Amino acid sequence: MSDDVQDGFVRVRLDLSYDGKDFSGWAKQSQGQRTVQGDIEAALRTVTRSTETYELTVAGRTDSGVHARGQVAHVDLPVELWAEHRDKLLRRLAGRLSHDVRVWSLTEAPSGFNARFSAIWRRYAYRVTDNPGGVDPLQRGHVLWHDWALDMDAMNEAAAALVGEHDFAAYCKRREGATTIRTLQELRWERRPDGVMEATVKADAFCHNMVRSLVGALLFVGDGHRPVDWPGKVLAAGVRDSAVHVVRPHGLTLEEVGYPADEFLAARNLEARNKRSLPGSAGCC
Repeated sequence: MSDDVQDGFVRVRLDLSYDGKDFSGWAKQSQGQRTVQGDIEAALRTVTRSTETYELTVAGRTDSGVHARGQVAHVDLPVELWAEHRDKLLRRLAGRLSHDVRVWSLTEAPSGFNARFSAIWRRYAYRVTDNPGGVDPLQRGHVLWHDWALDMDAMNEAAAALVGEHDFAAYCKRREGATTIRTLQELRWERRPDGVMEATVKADAFCHNMVRSLVGALLFVGDGHRPVDWPGKVLAAGVRDSAVHVVRPHGLTLEEVGYPADEFLAARNLEARNKRSLPGSAGCC
């Protein structure tokens, strides 16, 4: 599948962040809800005085209420429009966008770059506190309160069994025609000096609800409601378990997206479009 930029257009990379509280996720929706994609595309159309909406492609779609610090997107713009507006576009977007979404850089993307398919990993953080007094009011929009003491060592022991390439069907909301095979590169918990526990979750890609489901399972281990081997058994079963709780979205932030060196972008772009199956599995996943 070719992803060549059309003649007369230039691909522009956007690095951006947003507070997800008042957004109905990243992607535009048919009912007209406020979304990050919709806000940025509308602002871009306005500041460039365009009659056409230029559609954004994003590294990782986030759900309603989920935040992003290191989101990446791209947009293909007419060469003339980019040449006319590139020097002032960033400042003009800052003046047009609401304060809960910021574009930090606009750069001409290298050949073969695709914000979604060229990415080799995405890193999320989920933040939770077990402080009996609750969440610091200044962090309440980004930290989940868990009303049970949490054993971080037990959570990390359980997390270790989930790292690697697996079919994460038990932790994903299935989508028609989509694989649930992912390579989970990192899953670990650390307690910050302020007492907030932070999960680092890094994978080549994520399926729908995967991070929040993994966190929910590990919290059940941390508070003693399930044994350490339970999340691994759920994974091996390969089916959704009603006991796996999808935690609330406000504790989740997309922190960073990783890309290969420029000369490998096009190859990664093609590789990421291939549907995967696990070694030894029969047929399509």
